[in-house]
Amino acid sequence: MFTMRFDMRLPPDGAASAAELYEAALSMAEWGERNGCLAVQVSEHHGSPDGYLPAPLTLATAMAARTHSLPIQVAALILPLHDPIELAEQMAVLDILSGGRVSYVCAVGYRPEEYASFGREMRRRGQRMDTCLTALQQAFSGEPFEFEGRPVRVTPRPLTPGGPTLLLGGGSPPAVRRAARFGLGMITQGGDPALQKLYEQACAEAGNKPGLFVNPPAGSVLSAFVAEDPETAWQELGPYLLHDAQMYASWFAQAGSQTATQSVAASVEALRAEQGSYRIFTREEAAAHMKSAGFLALQPLCGGLPPKLAWPSLELVASL
Repeated sequence: MFTMRFDMRLPPDGAASAAELYEAALSMAEWGERNGCLAVQVSEHHGSPDGYLPAPLTLATAMAARTHSLPIQVAALILPLHDPIELAEQMAVLDILSGGRVSYVCAVGYRPEEYASFGREMRRRGQRMDTCLTALQQAFSGEPFEFEGRPVRVTPRPLTPGGPTLLLGGGSPPAVRRAARFGLGMITQGGDPALQKLYEQACAEAGNKPGLFVNPPAGSVLSAFVAEDPETAWQELGPYLLHDAQMYASWFAQAGSQTATQSVAASVEALRAEQGSYRIFTREEAAAHMKSAGFLALQPLCGGLPPKLAWPSLELVASL
């Protein structure tokens, strides 16, 4: 069993084109549905020099059109950057088109450049998050309400009663309390086991039943590959994995934050030696990891990895 994540990075010196990567992502979603994929995730960031996916609902819609039963998750959706009314309309239509297969992990984001680009105040992102969550929950009822002094009614109603599944993402106590207050499940950035207890306490205080709470332990493997010859695979795939790791590390450093799975590697050799989030397993190692962790978390096009280098790993996964 496995999941696949797509963020569509494409370094300026990458060996594949954007068109090739996007078509590969759709083909991989189709392939995943045929081969036991538990879910695919698409991510969101804006203004990245390597073309990181800025329109996750568009890619999720295309994936939904190419599949029939595969769960699709937008993780994470940087909610405060969006107009929640327009977003609710898109989410409602996508819920209908996908048969209710698309869920969302909403987060406040951490890159000042994105807030500046959208004309939003980053220092008020928590308040904006609350406003947007409230509007989404009201919008999915299909009933008229008022938003920022405007009369609003979002139609059509979603197929899923109450609207598509919303979760909260983040790694801070305020994010955990927000999830509890809105009656939502939580996916953290990992590393602090105390967050789950805080979540349960906050749910009790808010009078809400605790939902799904996922708190990845330090060192969780989030970008796994499988190869017959890991030595050769690290030579071919390593530069792309390193690009992904270093871009995230630079963003987190600028934001003054960190996650339980981030890398500090300055070279492919160091990234491999970390034995952390980025791993290339043998078939036997992959099977053992799948047994212990329950699934493999794949990122097939990690760092702009050309599809011709990505497909062999996926085929080995299917053979496990």
